[in-house]
Amino acid sequence: MQEQRIDLGEVSLNVVSTGPSDGPLVLLLHGFPQHGASWWRQIGAFADAGYRVWAPDQRGYNTSAKPTELTAYHLDRLAADVVGLIDAAGCARAHVIGHDWGGGVAWWTAIRHASRVDKLGILNMPHPRVLVERHIRFHLHRCWYFYFFLLPRVPEMLLARDDGRALVESIRGTGNAGAFTAADLEGMRLAATQPGALTGMINWYRAVMRLRLDLRDSRVHVPTLIIWGARDRFISRAMADASLALCDNGRLEFLEAATHWVHSEEPERVNALLGEFLGGDSVPRQPT
Repeated sequence: MQEQRIDLGEVSLNVVSTGPSDGPLVLLLHGFPQHGASWWRQIGAFADAGYRVWAPDQRGYNTSAKPTELTAYHLDRLAADVVGLIDAAGCARAHVIGHDWGGGVAWWTAIRHASRVDKLGILNMPHPRVLVERHIRFHLHRCWYFYFFLLPRVPEMLLARDDGRALVESIRGTGNAGAFTAADLEGMRLAATQPGALTGMINWYRAVMRLRLDLRDSRVHVPTLIIWGARDRFISRAMADASLALCDNGRLEFLEAATHWVHSEEPERVNALLGEFLGGDSVPRQPT
């Protein structure tokens, strides 16, 4: 794997990349509070299967650009980053796979820029219409932190305690045993303690709560695979079913023992499902 800086004009993003330069492009979009390299269980496996893999630190995260204005984190701008990455790779289209907020960006890219997406892979993130109209509105017990993050400065102060270890501790117990290695947790801590990173990361939540999202004509027409850890403590499995109903050509796979961090807990199964879906042989097991 190597890291490269991609200038998209409005922002520049740090991108972890590997795989053959002539392979089909796969973009892996991380969520909160992870970063591009958090996909390490998938990155090498897809590269070994012949894919060209790019896993960016999305705007606001790690060493990527961190705009200060809230409008910079609207889903329209985040999806434009994905299109910019596809252009920067010299490709017309890409397979786009996202987890958590990365899944939200992947959904929106497929909705607003369908001609640039070959296939869409979603891991534990509802369709934006389901997120806004059902999850945030009616599941306060699960998504209370969306409202907490609306507070100015306080969330950053709390999560930054003990040099970012407070953030790590808030995440550590949300998955199954073994969901995160020590290196995973340290990587999240280091990424979050980059100057301005916590505000950039939290601004994703502030933006979706404060900025209008045009949800008209938001059906998904590209082939879609939704993989869902059924023991997700943040988002109910009903959100997965509701999201599937908004796909013209979709498939939903529940992994009953997995939590929100499905790609970390069951990488062999996730890699196999995604590899089969993308049209080749199942992605091989990621070496330890």
